[in-house]
Amino acid sequence: MLTIDANHLTAWLVEQRWFASKQRELSAVNLLEVQNLRDGDPPLTLALVEARFSGGTHELYQLLLTGREDPAPKRGARRGAAAPGDEEEGAIASAHGWTLYDALEEPALARELTFLLQQGATVEGERGTIAFNWVQGAVALGLEPEVRPVGVEQSNTSLVLDERLVLKVFRRLEPGDNPELEMLRFLTAHEFDHIAALAGWYAYAGELMDATLGVVQEYVAGATDGWELVVGALVHGGEDAELLDQLRELGAVTGELHRVLGSATTDPDFAPEDPGDESLSLITATIDEEIERLFFDLPPDDEALAPIAGRGEEIRDRLQLMSHVGVGGRLIRHHGDFHLGQTLRAAGRWVLLDFEGEPARSMRERRRKRSPLRDVAGMLRSFAYAASASELLHGVAAPEDWEQHARDAFLEGYFATVDAGLLPSGQAGIERLLAIFELEKAVYELRYELNNRPDWVGIPVAGIARLLEAPLPT
Repeated sequence: MLTIDANHLTAWLVEQRWFASKQRELSAVNLLEVQNLRDGDPPLTLALVEARFSGGTHELYQLLLTGREDPAPKRGARRGAAAPGDEEEGAIASAHGWTLYDALEEPALARELTFLLQQGATVEGERGTIAFNWVQGAVALGLEPEVRPVGVEQSNTSLVLDERLVLKVFRRLEPGDNPELEMLRFLTAHEFDHIAALAGWYAYAGELMDATLGVVQEYVAGATDGWELVVGALVHGGEDAELLDQLRELGAVTGELHRVLGSATTDPDFAPEDPGDESLSLITATIDEEIERLFFDLPPDDEALAPIAGRGEEIRDRLQLMSHVGVGGRLIRHHGDFHLGQTLRAAGRWVLLDFEGEPARSMRERRRKRSPLRDVAGMLRSFAYAASASELLHGVAAPEDWEQHARDAFLEGYFATVDAGLLPSGQAGIERLLAIFELEKAVYELRYELNNRPDWVGIPVAGIARLLEAPLPT
């Protein structure tokens, strides 16, 4: 049986891309649950691990581990934990006669997970149960499917199986159904076909919590990532009428998504709600607080920030002016993290991906019903990024006014398809609420770029400056 010591996981855990709190001081790592999924050689063990931070907060992570027994020590040698740096390349740690590895790096063990899923297996542990579920009629895999990683990811680990299915393992866990699974089930039941079909999922239920651990979806073969499609077209084709037609179609698909999400009447998790009088006030208060914090911390003498430097109060005043309109419309479940990178273009159609929402937000926040215009704002901001990325990454400037043409095409398709009853009444109300959500997104982007990609700061700065200069809808 694989032996795991939480103390030997700490250094490896904080180095993983999917570890959410690299800037916080980690005070302890605790093993809360360990369940063996395979006792053979190599073993497969699922561990639920608590990362505890100074101040008493904590996060929960799913680890899938394997290991090899170390060779017997020479006579007189002591067997114990390896000294730091002594582990072989790729190993998590060596201790108690075992060297630990991430099981998802081993194709044979990734296959083991798919076998458990297809069998609908149940694994009982000391404190809870892991249930594996397979959708009737889903693609069946052979005995030894090929396994490859999807690529660099930040919040999850995804593997492609036989170029037919994708297994997504959720790393950071919170109680409740993950929105990815919840949304895929709902959209499948309501025959929205612009998604990668759900094939299965596995989940934990026990005294710790109930939580989704992973999902399996159809792999969309021959697809082009929406971001790559748009940036590539800008680099090679400039002002392309075909591209604008595709973005108009993407707007229509988005409108259909919101129409379906707003159609439920009996499911309390999805039924549309009327916004209360305090709804817009809560949104604007949250954005206002973020603006105040952000402008307090802005670095001085950064030329990229010049268009908005010293204008924090002006931006906050503008936000208050934009908010002087009734919210109207309905609040519904929405994508929550909508941009070109969450879309695929395949066989002449759009496929929408990754419905779990922004990973940095809590599960409660990601499941909250909001105006569908929040998704629209996210996609419009993505067009701004694509136009700038063409020059930043490839040295090719996007055609003048391309971003505006892309916005117009997307919005034309969207408004022609969405249920108008989900939106505020009147064009002025729609435009003001959309501007508020665009400001929210641009402020979030500015903080992210300051911390991660200083060369990209000019993109959200330009978005904020444009919102400041635009006339208020009347």
